[in-house]
Amino acid sequence: MSNNLPDSQRALLDQGAILPVMEEFYTIQGEGFNTGKAAYFIRLGGCDVGCHWCDVKESWDANLHPLTDVKDVVERAAAHPAKAVVITGGEPSLYNLDLLCAELRSAGISIYLETSGTYPFSGDFDWICVSPKKFRKPTAEWLSKANELKVIIFNQTDFAWAEEHALAIGKDCKRYLQPEWSRSERMLPAIIDYVKENPLWEVSLQTHKFMHIP
Repeated sequence: MSNNLPDSQRALLDQGAILPVMEEFYTIQGEGFNTGKAAYFIRLGGCDVGCHWCDVKESWDANLHPLTDVKDVVERAAAHPAKAVVITGGEPSLYNLDLLCAELRSAGISIYLETSGTYPFSGDFDWICVSPKKFRKPTAEWLSKANELKVIIFNQTDFAWAEEHALAIGKDCKRYLQPEWSRSERMLPAIIDYVKENPLWEVSLQTHKFMHIP
């Protein structure tokens, strides 16, 4: 986030009272353990992980997205039938998520997080999906707290990299291998074979793309 913010805004951002919100939308969760469930997505702007295959590169520059009062975000989320929110990005661990989570919790909303886990832990979540990226490694704290480890498979060497991160998760953490969308035709058969040989892992697909929804 720009260092040119007025001191008053900087203080609110540091407290997590305002956050750079790229977009909000009500849809069906398409990936991982919670696939198929209705949820309100809150996508925060800002990411320095830099995955070359990222399909939301417009989220990277936090300065392009308006600083938004979290109470307004929660009010919009609470207006939908499914009392569930997915906080995603960008990279949401860049920000202090304590206040956003507290406000969501007060509104009776379940909170799911999608993160690469690269920055200090904050917030209070019902479900944490850590999706580690090679360009910035997740912290040990995020991996130990993860309910779900979701590794994007772009090439064959990613399987060993997935196993490396699985050594740091808890025994009840779910493990998913998901093909990078542009490489699905090539990598999905390899993932299927790998899961058949290593059944602690499961296959995750981007089902929202098949459904043509956000």
